[in-house]
Amino acid sequence: MATSVLLVSAILLTLLIVWICGHSRKRRSGEPPLVPGWPFIGVTLDYVSNPLRFLRDTQKKHGDVFTCAIAGKYFTFVTDPFSFSAVVRQSKHLDFHKFSLSFSRRVFGHADFNHPLFSESYREVHGIFRQTLQGPPLQQLAETMLCNLQTVLERGLPCEHDWLEEGLQSFTNRIMFEAGFLTLFGKDAGFLQSGGMTGSRICMQKAEQDFLVFDRAFPLLAAGLPISLIAQAWRAREALAEELLHDELHQRKCISDLILRRMDAFDRMHLDETGKARTHVCMLWASQANTLPAAFWSLYYTLRSVEALTAARTEIDSVLSDQLLNNQDQRIHLSREQLDSMAVLESIIQEALRLSSASMMIRVASDDFTLTLDSGQTAAVRKGDYVALYPQLIHLDPEIYPDPTEFKYDRFLDERGQRKSHFFKSGRRLKHFLMPFGSGVSECPGRFFAVHEIKQFLALTLWRYDLQLCDADVTLDPDNGRAGLGVLPPSRDVLLRYRRRTNSTTDSESVRCKKEYEDLSL
Repeated sequence: MATSVLLVSAILLTLLIVWICGHSRKRRSGEPPLVPGWPFIGVTLDYVSNPLRFLRDTQKKHGDVFTCAIAGKYFTFVTDPFSFSAVVRQSKHLDFHKFSLSFSRRVFGHADFNHPLFSESYREVHGIFRQTLQGPPLQQLAETMLCNLQTVLERGLPCEHDWLEEGLQSFTNRIMFEAGFLTLFGKDAGFLQSGGMTGSRICMQKAEQDFLVFDRAFPLLAAGLPISLIAQAWRAREALAEELLHDELHQRKCISDLILRRMDAFDRMHLDETGKARTHVCMLWASQANTLPAAFWSLYYTLRSVEALTAARTEIDSVLSDQLLNNQDQRIHLSREQLDSMAVLESIIQEALRLSSASMMIRVASDDFTLTLDSGQTAAVRKGDYVALYPQLIHLDPEIYPDPTEFKYDRFLDERGQRKSHFFKSGRRLKHFLMPFGSGVSECPGRFFAVHEIKQFLALTLWRYDLQLCDADVTLDPDNGRAGLGVLPPSRDVLLRYRRRTNSTTDSESVRCKKEYEDLSL
């Protein structure tokens, strides 16, 4: 009996080895180096443990372009920053939209927009982004966001001189999620009648909780785990979808033009009601998943640096010097021009994104083709393979950014305090030096609004509050478990103390701040 078992085991093992040998990938002529890995999983474990270290080590060993197997797919990584444009321009051979829609359908459960029945109509939906998130419509959206931010902030203002304590991540999520949700999806009747209190606030807390539960499961969903196997995430997604059914949305006021036009387009596509709602969950996730951690890191780094906090407050106080701080009923107004003039806040946000962004830009080869790099080197790419860029290789390159792991609030400012856009590697100016929002067809259409809303958040919180980190000397690291998916959240929360800011900006103080700000600009 034992002999029979051993014989069967030996035969099965032999067949497995033969199958692996027959199905293992062989490097063809003209293809990039093929990184060796384990059967089935390839280099998945090495990559997942530390993507940046894996890519750096592999680049040193195999050069600027190489292919490896990750989670059952073959990825060709291009690591030379001067060759990023060569990939971005390859729309003829490299597809993004079909890949992204298939990914989105698997995670959010909406209709298959790659299907011929919907694909033509969905092009109209995709065009709505640029029509409503850029240019003149951006001003209206930013004004609505500013109004909602102030509503949420004023509701949480402590009594004068009283300090409150709350986790900084909790503080940021609470304010930014609600304000962003209201800006896109409007306000219900209860919010309008009660000033955003009572039942409406409870519903918003539930929506935030559901969003965070779903978002925490996102890395597993992105890796291919079916949402049906993650019960909490499925329930959270469906609870959000119930709130975003068209019957529910039609009862809300002040819905953004972006959502109204998407609702109209999906109604004309004759999707089922749950399917429509799930597309709005997708929109909600896209608007919040990177904005929340980006706002957190921007405020966190500002509060840890005396120089950053001083420069930010000087800029804010100068811009808002004609708006009285002690009149708590007075609403702050920030025009598009004023937001654009806040170069210090923009540099802080860019530096925070540089340190925390770990997205991966992916394209799928629609046919066999040859990619030509900046150096003239060529790489044959097979149909169905993924071509990937990892911008964190640029963001943390010490040749491009000296002391790359340190936060320097003025890294994106020149000697005159104006925006800096000249960064170099090997003596050559880089076109792509900061890529938290992607590039080419995958560039985020809401990137301008995202920067505006984070600027507004920083300006309002630093204007309204005195804020202190309770453990300012303790370094907080990003959670690398979400590497490849965008802005990394913190590995843990950190305690924040805050109180109403008063008597900080008298008339004489405003004059001083304005003068300092003007001196910085010279």
